[in-house]
Amino acid sequence: MLDSKIPPGALEQKWNEYKGHVKLVNPANKRKIEIIVVGTGLAGASAAASLGEMGYKVKAYCFQDSPRRAHSIAAQGGINAAKNYQNDGDSVFRLFYDTIKGGDYRSREANVHRLAEVSTNIIDQCVAQGVPFAREYGGLLSNRSFGGTQVQRTFYAAGQTGQQLLIGAYQALERQISLGNVTMYARHEMQELVIIDGKARGIITRNLISGKLERHFGHTVVLCTGGYGNVFYLSTNAMGCNVTAIWKAHRKGAFFGNPCFTQIHPTCIPVSGDYQSKLTLMSESLRNDGRIWVPKKQNDNRKPGEIPEEERDYYLERRYPAFGNLVPRDVASRAAKERCDAGYGVGTSRQAVYLDYAEAIIRYGKVECHKLGLENSTTEVIRQYGKEVIKEKYGNLFDMYEKITGENPYEIPMRIYPAVHYTMGGLWVDYELMTTIPGLYCMGEANFSDHGANRLGASALMQGLADGYFVIPYTIGNYLSDDIRTSNIPTDHPAFESAETAVSDRMTRLKNINGTKTVEHFHKKLGKIMWDKCGMARNERNLKEAITEIQQLKKEFFSDLKIPGDIYEMNPELDKANRVADFIELGELMCIDALNRKESCGGHFREEMQTEEGEAKRDDEHFTYVAAWEFKSEHEWELHPETLVFDVAKPTQRSYK
Repeated sequence: MLDSKIPPGALEQKWNEYKGHVKLVNPANKRKIEIIVVGTGLAGASAAASLGEMGYKVKAYCFQDSPRRAHSIAAQGGINAAKNYQNDGDSVFRLFYDTIKGGDYRSREANVHRLAEVSTNIIDQCVAQGVPFAREYGGLLSNRSFGGTQVQRTFYAAGQTGQQLLIGAYQALERQISLGNVTMYARHEMQELVIIDGKARGIITRNLISGKLERHFGHTVVLCTGGYGNVFYLSTNAMGCNVTAIWKAHRKGAFFGNPCFTQIHPTCIPVSGDYQSKLTLMSESLRNDGRIWVPKKQNDNRKPGEIPEEERDYYLERRYPAFGNLVPRDVASRAAKERCDAGYGVGTSRQAVYLDYAEAIIRYGKVECHKLGLENSTTEVIRQYGKEVIKEKYGNLFDMYEKITGENPYEIPMRIYPAVHYTMGGLWVDYELMTTIPGLYCMGEANFSDHGANRLGASALMQGLADGYFVIPYTIGNYLSDDIRTSNIPTDHPAFESAETAVSDRMTRLKNINGTKTVEHFHKKLGKIMWDKCGMARNERNLKEAITEIQQLKKEFFSDLKIPGDIYEMNPELDKANRVADFIELGELMCIDALNRKESCGGHFREEMQTEEGEAKRDDEHFTYVAAWEFKSEHEWELHPETLVFDVAKPTQRSYK
């Protein structure tokens, strides 16, 4: 049986009660304990900095040349917090409820309420670090709305919020490095988890410059390695994002939670050709002021400016009047797909919808003209002032769109279409963020814990920093307090020898295939299978076909892969081959999980399970659980469901109308 370790008592008291009774490690003992943190994005950098500040000896690892290159830097729109600065009715409870509802009642109440509680502390922490959040004219922190809410609770720094937050965490991390509390290993990629006497005690890494394998001991290991969206090949993730670290842990006994829960982001720049290797996200914050529409006439070839207002279908506003363009991401994505599939898509591919700022520019322009006393301004003057406001709020996003598409979004509506963005699944963790392997923790996007079947916008940054700054510093001590008599285990221990040999053999096997196809060839084939048959919509026939096709692809991969270069040198093709091998296995599990979950919820849309209006239809009687999968052998997993109990946020049919 899975033990989620949820504290007893009232929901709003659980975290305080836990902190008040958790076991501690005294300062002298902390100096004797080594902690490994893999990944230095927001979750990893904040955790390493916090644990170093507390006195632990921390070793941090990233495969980039600097922690500042972590994919957290790509986050654009903002970070949620229940500050209620706008006095519009927000509260910790409302953030908790919005998150539970947005995730379609497939996440743990206790974890989500804790996240909502500590959200307010995150903003104070980041402001103290100097993060340049946007501010109102009077100097107060500004907020804007994101999908799935009716309040303004999202703090932001233009369209580069992730970058600014990461710089804050990076500065805290660098301070601990300079003090000697954290040792940084850049360009090192985790290849294997070392388990001794049933506990996580270290990792094997590959030095990506020399190719050398290295052994590293830790009293405990914390994985903060992000999401696995690149299993689809085309996604908004950086090219290096992968599943390898958590997948190696999964094969060693860490259960994998809800692997099929994938988020499709509704506002991405559409695919433009087969040559593309990634997609570009346009921040959800653009849905604050932009209106999404398609022509009312099918296959309309007119330019957007030639289509009069009465011939436009603002379909989100029509279908969901209460939330309009700010419905959650899964709802907005499916609605866009439905319109395009029905023949109303725009652009040369017909796989896009418009995101239009014309009305917002006029609205803001009128306000500015009124402030300046320009009562009888021409439309052109109003537009000019309106553009300046939009530029201040979203300017870098508009610039990015124009550089990629060659179109000026101030004059022509953006074209957007859904794309793979975030993965709600990940390693199963309990309330303390520990996996099913004692001493192995998992944080941020790499775990499954807080977002259920669909993540609300601006909650990824919130979870990463909450886990690193305010959760793991308490929970890890509860485990390490019983480990203070454990001396450092030498890396010539047989478990380290065995783990390194396994990695070496795997590298040699990949290199010696000597086939004819590149890694990219197999990754693209996997991505097409996953997108076509386990993407925005899934059905039983396609999922069964996908499982068979992925199994066949795995055979082809290990019989016809060609890797140039040598093992013990810088070899990006070998690095990618290792990652794609893991993606292939993950893809099979994702399809198995999607096939098993015979319901529609959040981003998991089974075509057989939908309402008469085409909305997701949950089956609370049979599937109100976390699907935690245990790896048994090749092509074989065992399901361990963790039943979800809702004492406060009772599951109801989601409605944003």
